[in-house]
Amino acid sequence: MYRYLYLVMTHRKEAKYMELMKATKERRSIRAFLSKPVEKEILEELLSGARWSPSWGNTQPCEIIVITGKKLSNFKEKNKEAILKGRHPNPDVTMPQKWPEINKTRYREIGKRTLESLSIARDDAEGRLNFYVDMMELFNAPVLFLITTDKGIALEYSMLDVGIFVQTLCLLAHERGLGTCIMAASVQYPDIIKEIVSIPETKRIVIGVALGWPDWNNSVNKFERSRSELDECMQWVE
Repeated sequence: MYRYLYLVMTHRKEAKYMELMKATKERRSIRAFLSKPVEKEILEELLSGARWSPSWGNTQPCEIIVITGKKLSNFKEKNKEAILKGRHPNPDVTMPQKWPEINKTRYREIGKRTLESLSIARDDAEGRLNFYVDMMELFNAPVLFLITTDKGIALEYSMLDVGIFVQTLCLLAHERGLGTCIMAASVQYPDIIKEIVSIPETKRIVIGVALGWPDWNNSVNKFERSRSELDECMQWVE
């Protein structure tokens, strides 16, 4: 009997490991969402789980603002207007201007695959603009999580903790059948956000996560993704 219980427990542990491995590999950025709302209870469930993410010294620096409904529609419209008018972005966390060549290559590759999946040619200026407008409207996502931290916290450590929190949130959403897209584009204009949401000047708007039900019929959610080989980013020291 004890041997039977041991085997059952071992198999359960392996199953959970495989489920997590599967979720980690299968979760992807969703760039087309269905026009279907996400119940408040589900959002609270996801955040309740994500709050158990590790953080430095258990400081838990992440503060979350959930935007839906009319407020989100207003945000999308103002974001769209900003990009169409050519407004210069002014995010609280400055976007990097330079990357090492290998990182730049990976960035270009994902951009190429995304546009190709939508049949947008390299010289299709109108198609590219429409895609960027769609991006500023969060790809039709019905929910936006805004992650903020206190400006009194060192940026480097708070950013690490934000990343851990966001990864956990995205994996929990994937497990629930929801899709996410981690979007720097959603926080390019802090003044627009502050017109819609009351955020103290002591807070730093770090990143946004669009969430909703994926449109799996859209080709942009189905193109093949890639990752670097392990030996490109790892070394053994014995």
